[in-house]
Amino acid sequence: HPPAPQRLPSSQASPGLIRRPVAEPQVGHHVPFELQTVLQYQIDRVEHQVADDRSQTGVFVIGPLERGQAITLGNSLRRVLMGALEGSAITAVRIAGVNHEYATVPGVREDVLDILLNCKDVTVSSRSRELEIGRLVVNGPATVTAADLQFSSQVSVIDGDRPIATVADGHSLELEVHVERGVGYRPVDRRAEDTAAIDLLQIDAVFMPVRRVNYSVDETAVGEGGSARERLRLEIQTDGSVTPDDAMAQAANQLIALFQPLASLTMADEPGLEPEPSAEAQIPLEELNLSVRAYNCLKRAQVNSVSDLMGFSYEDLLEIKNFGSKSADEVIEALERIGISLPQSRTSA
Repeated sequence: HPPAPQRLPSSQASPGLIRRPVAEPQVGHHVPFELQTVLQYQIDRVEHQVADDRSQTGVFVIGPLERGQAITLGNSLRRVLMGALEGSAITAVRIAGVNHEYATVPGVREDVLDILLNCKDVTVSSRSRELEIGRLVVNGPATVTAADLQFSSQVSVIDGDRPIATVADGHSLELEVHVERGVGYRPVDRRAEDTAAIDLLQIDAVFMPVRRVNYSVDETAVGEGGSARERLRLEIQTDGSVTPDDAMAQAANQLIALFQPLASLTMADEPGLEPEPSAEAQIPLEELNLSVRAYNCLKRAQVNSVSDLMGFSYEDLLEIKNFGSKSADEVIEALERIGISLPQSRTSA
């Protein structure tokens, strides 16, 4: 018989996925639109398996949902699960006596390229934001596995049975691996590789803790008002460094963080009107009672009012054609009579 559906406790289910029931409105009470559209649904875990390589598979049933919401929820979760979750991976390997990936190690059945690929397949979980280093020294005859790697307490090996190399009798293998945290897929940066230590072999890193996500949408019983309801069936397979429950919770929290700014979106404030110019700034140039020479020079410079003059400094006035220091002093004195002063230079403006 198939296992009975297991309803996730609130501590394991994402707070963004389980909705609280909405209280029934009182008669005549206006219900905001957002409350009318909230839908309560349940998350049932109907299957959970752990494979021999410690990978985990979980199947979840989410519903009931309104028509169209299941595919929206499933597609959004799938994209985040497959590409946005943070994970750990081996990013570089150092093998004693080896300085390039096409070499061979005496007494080791696998060549260096095979060892690198085997290290790439090792599933690790690092709780540190810093680079972590693991080491092993194995004397033959022996089959070297991931369990032989010695890390700090911040790193754990998920599948210790993963083979790395086979060492013959009378030979040894000394190896060092670098573990980092990241998101998605990170290919080797050949430019950075040129500046790295010559014996440090870089690996294309796969940080994604989720290996596969499948979802399907099933129609359920008709809801109130004759509207059809849907149910989302979501299958998540991880590499074992994170459980399917935690992976879905992390993905939901990322979506919540993505949509949260939209939930508080408000219309942009109307651009404020420019302040009314002061009465002095509206005084036309003619009312300053300037000499004919100064007045004509300013008019040719497209200065028609006091507000136009307020953008000038004393040095700017001297740069006006045929406008000498005497005319500039005359303008300064005229402006000071109405309580306006101009700076001496542009820098002091």
